[in-house]
Amino acid sequence: MNPNVKAFIAILALGVILLIGGYFARNWFAERAERSTSDASGVTRTLKIGVDNWVGYLPLCSKELRTRMHGAGVRVQCNDDSADYPARMKRLRQGELEFAVTTVDAFLLHGGKEKFPGSIIMVIDESSGGDALVARKDRLASLDDLKTKTDYKIAFTAGSPSEHLLKSVAVHFDVPPLRNRQGAWRVAVKDSAEALKQLRERKVDAAVLWEPDVSRALGEAGVHRILGTENTRRLIVDVLTVNRDFSRADPEVVKLLLSNYFRVLRHFRDNPDALAAEVKSATRMNDQQVAAMLKGVRWMTLADNGRDWFGIGASGRSGAEALIETLEATAQILVDSGDFRENPMPERDPYRLQHRLYIEELYTTGLAGADAAPGQASGPRTFAALSDAQWDKLTEVGTLKVRPITFQSGTSELSHDGKVELDNAAQNLAHYPNFRVVVRGHTGTRGDPASNRELSIERADAVKRYLAVTHNIDEARLRAVGYGGERPLKQADGESDRAYQYRLPRVELYLASEAY
Repeated sequence: MNPNVKAFIAILALGVILLIGGYFARNWFAERAERSTSDASGVTRTLKIGVDNWVGYLPLCSKELRTRMHGAGVRVQCNDDSADYPARMKRLRQGELEFAVTTVDAFLLHGGKEKFPGSIIMVIDESSGGDALVARKDRLASLDDLKTKTDYKIAFTAGSPSEHLLKSVAVHFDVPPLRNRQGAWRVAVKDSAEALKQLRERKVDAAVLWEPDVSRALGEAGVHRILGTENTRRLIVDVLTVNRDFSRADPEVVKLLLSNYFRVLRHFRDNPDALAAEVKSATRMNDQQVAAMLKGVRWMTLADNGRDWFGIGASGRSGAEALIETLEATAQILVDSGDFRENPMPERDPYRLQHRLYIEELYTTGLAGADAAPGQASGPRTFAALSDAQWDKLTEVGTLKVRPITFQSGTSELSHDGKVELDNAAQNLAHYPNFRVVVRGHTGTRGDPASNRELSIERADAVKRYLAVTHNIDEARLRAVGYGGERPLKQADGESDRAYQYRLPRVELYLASEAY
């Protein structure tokens, strides 16, 4: 080739490269200038969450959460994929999503194909009427009609909670037509909205929907609910999964999202009108429909997650493990429905699909300071004074393990041994700086009940004062109550009455938390 031609081609190629580079550089500098001169200047990263239009996900994608996270320098972006669970799991594996919401059944059904790219870190909600099989009453009046009739059609979203509800009905109520995976009754659609459209246009006789479409369908003349999740338990459970690589690389950001989420959940619990307004804005439904829709979701608090779903008991002891039970029960439904020949979980081990570390830390240490931005230190917590009604609304954490706190006989004056025991208890309390402490006084069951109650209150007050004065524990963090002999311990088998009565006078330190 002629050297001049080669030189021309080289110059032309270099020019093209410079033009392309200049284009991207200009856009980069423009974006940087835009950020630096706006309120987005403090945002250092973006978290992408794969979702759909299920109302239970609204707190996670709410303006309230986005505002809180933005204050910590993190942008939250919810990407609605119209319940395309296979694509959502694929995007999670590829790192295009840091988080993905899913039902337990969809996670088992589609997660395995992507080698379970995420681990479950939180239970978001349990459907409690938010999913339902609805039908035209003149065509299908009950579940029994599903068994005896053969000329009906049901619209549902394939591979979604809608199909799982149908599978559960088929397995639990022994409905042979629904167990036919090639049956003419099947009308698979892309999402709940499309299923509702099919029902409205009378192309199908029934549809499996999720909110807000359940409420919309029940507003149609002649449409009724055959079976809804208000009559089921742990059947359709929504969870939040995190990309495993992201979890290892940025655990503090994961913790940041969860802590702010639980604060938002509490905000909506304390301000139900704000939640209703967000739902109304998102769905464009009327107040009555929004109220009915919200009844169909039971959001899981931090206490629910720790105590019930992940089995984190008081002081870290293991309790119920509802998430493990749900994973196993759901896997069995999928096997019975023919989706799998055997349990699809890795080595049939449900523990490999959950990661309780984040919930355990937040549950056992509390949320105060947990929503600080990554790298920021959180200062000591200050406690606002509470009314009796507010104290009564706190969530149980557990009774701190202490030996009996003794007093001078018949008085509220702490003995030397009692003070030593309280000193030890104060050291233990230092490990749980974000919990409030209820000091509970008890007496024996003998004697005058009114006098016993008064003595128990005086003793609880004495313990409260000792902890506040000697160990500098915020007095607003402490509450003293006395029960007299109204709440006796259970007498042990073979225990003498004398030994039993000796154990009854006691003061307990009971840890409680705001109900996030």
